[in-house]
Amino acid sequence: MSLSIRNQLPATVVSVTPGEAMATVQGRLSGGQMVTAAVTMSAVKELGIGEGSEVTALAKATEVALATGEVSGLSIRNRFPGSVSRLTLGAAMATVVIDIGGGQELTAAITQDAAAELGLGEGSRVTALIKSTEVSLATA
Repeated sequence: MSLSIRNQLPATVVSVTPGEAMATVQGRLSGGQMVTAAVTMSAVKELGIGEGSEVTALAKATEVALATGEVSGLSIRNRFPGSVSRLTLGAAMATVVIDIGGGQELTAAITQDAAAELGLGEGSRVTALIKSTEVSLATA
């Protein structure tokens, strides 16, 4: 299956914390970074997700926020420090590709105004932020 979702990160599940209706699933990316997804318990069961499972964490570029300074006091679980490897400015939106290490990249779609206010350019240090509820999981 091909997907239009730009952010497709292979991960190995290190923990599943079940709840009544939802579970949090933590996976380790190839570069050692952790990714957390909040998914339904039925999805965990249907996909057979457990410790050691290989999954792909999926996040739309429009769900990736960027910060250029210290990130603290936020409930957002997924925080990926990195540097801007490509910046494409459109009429209203900007596409920002971030090298997060380990051969992995994340793409953020933000407004052109936000890119300008953050002073983004190639090489800029940023932290990509993704709420765990905006991360979906896929299995092979």
